[in-house]
Amino acid sequence: MGGYALPPYHTPAGPETPMHSDPQLQSAAKSNAALMARRRAALPVGLGQTYEVFAERAEGAEIWDVEGKRYIDFAGGIAVLNTGHRHPKIVEAVKAQLDKVHHTCFQVLAYEPYVELAERLCAKAPGDFAKKAFFLSTGAEAVENAIKIARAATKRQAVIAFGGGFHGRTLLGMALTGKVAPYKAGFGPFPAEIYHAEYPNALHGISVADALRSVEHLFKYDVEPERVAAIILEPVQGEGGFYVAPPEFAQALRALCDQHGIVFIADEVQTGAGRTGTWLACEQWGVAPDLITMAKSMAGGFPLSAVIGKAEIMDQPLPGGLGGTYAGHPLACAAGLAVLDVFEQENLLARSRAIGERLRAGLTAMMGRHPEIRDVRGLGGMVAIELFQDGDLSKPAADLTKRMCAEAIRRGLVLLSCGLYANVIRILVPLTASDALLDEGLAIMEQALAAAKNGR
Repeated sequence: MGGYALPPYHTPAGPETPMHSDPQLQSAAKSNAALMARRRAALPVGLGQTYEVFAERAEGAEIWDVEGKRYIDFAGGIAVLNTGHRHPKIVEAVKAQLDKVHHTCFQVLAYEPYVELAERLCAKAPGDFAKKAFFLSTGAEAVENAIKIARAATKRQAVIAFGGGFHGRTLLGMALTGKVAPYKAGFGPFPAEIYHAEYPNALHGISVADALRSVEHLFKYDVEPERVAAIILEPVQGEGGFYVAPPEFAQALRALCDQHGIVFIADEVQTGAGRTGTWLACEQWGVAPDLITMAKSMAGGFPLSAVIGKAEIMDQPLPGGLGGTYAGHPLACAAGLAVLDVFEQENLLARSRAIGERLRAGLTAMMGRHPEIRDVRGLGGMVAIELFQDGDLSKPAADLTKRMCAEAIRRGLVLLSCGLYANVIRILVPLTASDALLDEGLAIMEQALAAAKNGR
């Protein structure tokens, strides 16, 4: 595949000698080790980095680092690149918008791409009711604003989220998140009136009935339903381990919300934009949420998030209660429109399902050869494996998972781990990846697992 060659490293011209103007220093600065040294000196330790690799260029589902090494990307920028790196139609759309308007602040002077994108997303969202949408920059912002809208609409404060869920790194996002380390440790106190129920997880012994019972227990022990503004649910938990919420669970929550006047929110930040084989994962529930949050892949790598939902609920905050300086940036809206076009023109929803089938088949065969893999799961192209020591479900293999990821990056494959027990490997490969690239990545995964096992 032809790659896009970045211009050579340079610094702005000026009267003073630019940093790294010496050829030897410039060469050293282009190594991963030298850049890591600069990073450690300039950036705080709290800003994690999974691998000591610096990307120089990328195309489709492949990345090349500053030393010229090639990597297959099974991480997709953490679910941001469903349309792949630098999709030409998205690049073209952003360049065209850049030649027109690149910022006004939508709340001051509006622009058509924002309105058109909202119209198209509302048309794609499930639910037989009028819908409205607006835009922000990050998934955490979308989640926070969905809670604001639910509180404004219900005049209530409490929110129910789920153990293992992830909803962002802002203060309210952390409060909603059902995982302490590393997201919540040391950052409290958190906003009040946030409660966590159990998320259904058959592998770890939590049935749908158990999870629903835990919600009812909250109503009995902690907060009466008349004080609950919203229940927020990830259709597939992202950071929590790629566990899929069964449709019957979402249907039961929908009924509970209807019974008690609670706003039902689907957090589709990681699942949305075609990752699960439908544009939104909640389309597979058979019931519609009241509000939907999106981000990540909806703009192909440009910072954009959305809240989409029932018009009568969305209209409850007063003018000025929603928005942001960069929210719904013109370049990001242009990218979002291009993403929708690419999905339609290249039939990427079907491709997501086909990728999921191919990955699950390859990983299931791998599971037969490696008893440490005890589960292969996912929805559409959102696929994961879970590792246990000697296949014992009581012994999550966090160390083995970490070693496997390290062996994979050495062999040119980018993997991500996740899960409450840090023993899940998730795959978020761009939906534009070829079958040959998928198979190459799967082969490296097995090599990495074998090496990780032998190194224990």
